[in-house]
Order: sequence, then C-alpha cells, then structure tokens
Amino acid sequence: MVKRKEVRREVVKMKKFLIILILLAFAIPGHGATIYKWLDKDGVVNYTDDYNKVPAFYRDRVEILEFFTEKGVPVQTPQTTPGIKEEVRTDTYGRDETWWREKVRPWKEQLKEATGNYERVREEYMRQAEGLGPFNFGMMSLTQYQMLSSRLNILNNEMAKYYAQMVEANETLDKLSKEATETKADPTWPE
Repeated sequence: MVKRKEVRREVVKMKKFLIILILLAFAIPGHGATIYKWLDKDGVVNYTDDYNKVPAFYRDRVEILEFFTEKGVPVQTPQTTPGIKEEVRTDTYGRDETWWREKVRPWKEQLKEATGNYERVREEYMRQAEGLGPFNFGMMSLTQYQMLSSRLNILNNEMAKYYAQMVEANETLDKLSKEATETKADPTWPE
C-alpha cells in the first residue's frame, strides 16, 4: 500500500514537471534570423549571419536564407541602394585584396623578423669586436683571442643567414609587386 502512494506521488510530480515544460516552451518568444550562404573559389559552402563578413567578391552570389519570427514577419536583410551596384575589385585572375594581402603577409613578417634579428646580432658583433681593438689586443691571452675570434665568426655567420632571409623576402615582395601590376591588381593591395 505504501508503494502505491509513492508511485502516485512520483506520477503527479512528473505530470507537473511536464506541464511546466510545455508552458515554458510556449512562453519563449520566436526569433528570426537571416543567414548568408555562398560558395567560394574552392567549392566550399560558407555561412554567416553578418553580411559584412561576406567577402566583397562573393556578395553578388550570396544566397539569403531567411527565418521568420513568430508573427511571420521576415527579418530585415541588408538593402543596397537601387541603381548602385557594389563594385567588386579583383585582378585579371579574379583574386581580390584579401588574397593579395594574405600572399604578402608572411613575406613582410619574415622581412621584419630577419631585420630585427640581423640588427640584434650586428650590435652584439660590434660589442664583441671592440675587444679586438689595438689597445686590448696586447692584454689578452692566445686562448682569449681564439675564443673571441670564434665568437665573432659565429656572429658573422648568423648575420649572413639573416641577411639572406632579408634578401629573399625583399626579392619575393618585389616579384609580388610586379605580378600585381601585370595582373592589374590595385597597387595598394600587396603593400
């Protein structure tokens, strides 16, 4: 007899819980959304809820997916001014500013890093080279001289390595700049 009462209590609790859940489901207001879908040059489908995040090159190909609010009113989508078409700027191969900036970015980073490393090592080289001056030469032992010479040789090799990285980055940036000119890209893109 005791078990039946406990079971009934549990059933009543479950019914109350279900009723509360159902009431909460109807109390939550409906929301609407607009999703922008486009296919990029690699065939990848992209989605975003912010029109400004759609690359300019793909804006004329965007599919707008609208979800309605509870009252059936569509969510506002970005409107363009009638008669004014947004210009998508690309080079002759269809590559836009983003493509060019991403192509140039690692070379600029390499140039900056190599230049900083070169200057740091050059300063160290100059400090060490002061030890080989004519006034200090007579005060050091042969072992000290050999150690200092060895250290200068190592620093010289490091400077040569960083200098080569700087030259490579500068040459590549020059090539990219020429390529941008040849493909009629905006000259400011690869800068």
